[in-house]
Amino acid sequence: MKVLIVDDEEHVREGIKLLGEWEENGIKEIIEADSGEQAIALMKNERPEIIFTDMKMPNVDGIALLEWIKQHSSASKTIVVTGYDDYHYMRKAIHFGSTDYILKPVDPSILNDTLKRAVSEWNKEEESRKQYNNSYQLINEMKPIYRDRKLTQLMNQYLLNQSIYEEFGFHLARQYEIAIIRVDEAIIQSFAGDRDLAYFSILNVANELLEEKENGVAFRYLSSKGEIIIIFWDQFDEVTGLLQRLNETIAKALDVHCRIAKGSIVSSIDQLMNSYTSAKQVLLLSNILDEKRVKVYTEADLLTQSPPLINMMDYNAQIEEAMQVGRVEAFLPIFDDLLLKVKEQKYLSLKQLIHFEKEYQLVSQHWFKKYHLPYGVRENYELVIANFYDEKGQFQLEQYMERKKREISRFLKIVKRYAKRSNRDVIYEIEHFLQSNFHRDVKLQEISERFYLSREYISRKFKQEFQENISDYMVKVRMNKAKSLLQNDELKIYEIANMIGYQDDKYFRKVFKKVEGITPNEYRNLSIQTQV
Repeated sequence: MKVLIVDDEEHVREGIKLLGEWEENGIKEIIEADSGEQAIALMKNERPEIIFTDMKMPNVDGIALLEWIKQHSSASKTIVVTGYDDYHYMRKAIHFGSTDYILKPVDPSILNDTLKRAVSEWNKEEESRKQYNNSYQLINEMKPIYRDRKLTQLMNQYLLNQSIYEEFGFHLARQYEIAIIRVDEAIIQSFAGDRDLAYFSILNVANELLEEKENGVAFRYLSSKGEIIIIFWDQFDEVTGLLQRLNETIAKALDVHCRIAKGSIVSSIDQLMNSYTSAKQVLLLSNILDEKRVKVYTEADLLTQSPPLINMMDYNAQIEEAMQVGRVEAFLPIFDDLLLKVKEQKYLSLKQLIHFEKEYQLVSQHWFKKYHLPYGVRENYELVIANFYDEKGQFQLEQYMERKKREISRFLKIVKRYAKRSNRDVIYEIEHFLQSNFHRDVKLQEISERFYLSREYISRKFKQEFQENISDYMVKVRMNKAKSLLQNDELKIYEIANMIGYQDDKYFRKVFKKVEGITPNEYRNLSIQTQV
């Protein structure tokens, strides 16, 4: 907390500085001004909480200064200190909200009582300001969540109150149309994995554009992962053009490429789901190999007759034969045939790709079980697919197929490796890896990928072998290393914390005391005494 003392007489400022009980009242800094002009300049930069000011000063006097403070720094507490026992000054001080009015020569007890009261009032008001700001921030943060929840309910045929429609700018109309903006995992990763930020940013762009036309509202559809929905209620002949503009604006403003699909027009609000279903069908059947710059799709863009789904199960006999050979080259004809079929069609839908990925995972799981391997298959096929869209939102089919070849090659290596070593050996290799990497946060997923074992298997086997889970084991390793480093009294505690993987030395101290029963400093002192 800062105090500003304003008086054109230096000895008065010095007297107040000497008499005040500053530390007792939490005052960390005292600044001075010898004029009203200088005080205003200081307040703009320093923002003092408590201000002592004289009333009779040249140019900008105390009254003018109090008026400026009320307009520009109303949270500050002012205390008038003057040699004039004048009702006019007292009335002005009260008018501009001063905490008190002290006469010169200053009585120390009166000064400190007034200071204590001013500090107390400021603290109470600051707490109220914080509570208000937190509440205001929470309300603003909750508004989009509330909108998403209510409009998701509307999609699922929950009728809303008239006031809620008006709150979201939603217009009741005779006809409606749904559009879906696809927010896949590749887009989420463009926002450093922050899913909420990704939705917030795209929704901001969408709703700003919709507010210009006043013909729709966008929201996060909570009933289906990875989707933003727009409900249109007017100007349907302009919807396709508006969606194309939206697609380009999102790409330009956020540097991400969303696929957008438009559904059919329906004649009542309780038929919104019909329009959504048609938009979803458009999205699933749109050609992800097309090179359209603007990825907006309508029913008119779909093929009159979609090619039948290509099934991996049709290749079961070839897969069996290739597995018996045990070489990745034996699988190449299968992939080449799949790739050729898609290229001949010049068409690959998201529906086909999802179907293929699901089948691939089922086949993989079958072979893991057949060889009794404790490995898992990633079930998030949407994330797998999302990794193969380029910066323009174009799906890279050949890179996707190459990835599958590498996965099969890795699987064959796992089979050979697993046959040569026991589970116990692997767990001790993991222990050695953890000991070598105690200084960083090793995730279970990293261990899983490094040793080709499922996370569940690693956790279970590690606890069976060492009678504790990996996180507790890592804490023990770190604390043992810390005890060794604490014997070097030239190392600071925060340096030791950083060396063993803790960025927050306060947290390190807390963990150390919990494990060892004493603080790091107490342990260091005991070690030094023992050495002596």
